[in-house]
Amino acid sequence: MRLFHALIPCAGTGSRAGTSVPKQYQPVAGQPLVMHTVQALAQVAPLASGWVVLSPTDDFEWPQAGWPQHFRRVACGGDSRAASVFNGLQAMRAAGIDGQDWVLVHDAARCLVSPEAVNRLIDACRDDPVGGLLALPLPDTLKSEAGGRVVQTVPREHKWLAQTPQMFRLQVLHDALSAAASQGFADITDEASAMERLGLQPRLIEGSAQNFKVTYPADFALAEAILRSRT
Repeated sequence: MRLFHALIPCAGTGSRAGTSVPKQYQPVAGQPLVMHTVQALAQVAPLASGWVVLSPTDDFEWPQAGWPQHFRRVACGGDSRAASVFNGLQAMRAAGIDGQDWVLVHDAARCLVSPEAVNRLIDACRDDPVGGLLALPLPDTLKSEAGGRVVQTVPREHKWLAQTPQMFRLQVLHDALSAAASQGFADITDEASAMERLGLQPRLIEGSAQNFKVTYPADFALAEAILRSRT
């Protein structure tokens, strides 16, 4: 039986967030933002382990209260998100994780992910030959521009907003990222894009609008309001 593991890249600085500390450590609803992410994934029963990938220079004092015992922190983050995921996968392989096990890569800043959504992803993709990701059908009218003016309206049919987790087998995902490593992971914006370069077609599983990535200053207040509404 194949096992399931979470991998959370947590080595970024979040420069657009406007915070005095990396955004994943900004307090939200009583604890660092990333702790909400970790605790949400820890509630997903099928997950055998969780791996939080930190910068080698990370000096954050992690709280002990609320830290799940089957999660660990590894200080092998890289200069980009893709590099951190790649290094994390290598750490998992070195620890003996089976290459055919599933890895669910999830953004540290998506602290509003629900265990129910993650379980839907696992149930939908556990027998899939490729894997898949949570995503949302594009809800708004989409414009392309030049010089700040609309050039055309782009049809929104068959267009999705990618979210995380993104779920693939460890070895194949490692190989996909390894193939892009020599180009500095250029144009690899998520795990699915790396898999697509191998000619694979990840499955899309509809997620939730609440599973947004905290990016800008206003996002923190919204995330706090949603988290407090759940208690």
